[in-house]
Amino acid sequence: MRSIRRGIKEMDLILTAYSEARLAQLDDVMLDDYEALLNENDQDLYMWVSGQTPTPERFSALVGDIASTLHRN
Repeated sequence: MRSIRRGIKEMDLILTAYSEARLAQLDDVMLDDYEALLNENDQDLYMWVSGQTPTPERFSALVGDIASTLHRN
C-alpha cells in the first residue's frame, strides 16, 4: 500500500505510523476503505485526521481509527 511517500510529510508520518500499528489487524472492509482513502488528496486527509474539517461518512470510522492511533503514540 502507498502509506509512505505521500504528497506531504505530515501524511507520510501519520500513515506510516498507522500502517505499522494497525494494518495487519484490519478486516477486509477496512482494508478496502484504507486503499480508497489513499487515493484521496493529502491536504484533505490531513484536515480530516486533524479534525479541521468533517470527514466524509464513508471514511469516518477509518479516519477516527487513524486519529486515535496517532494520539496513542
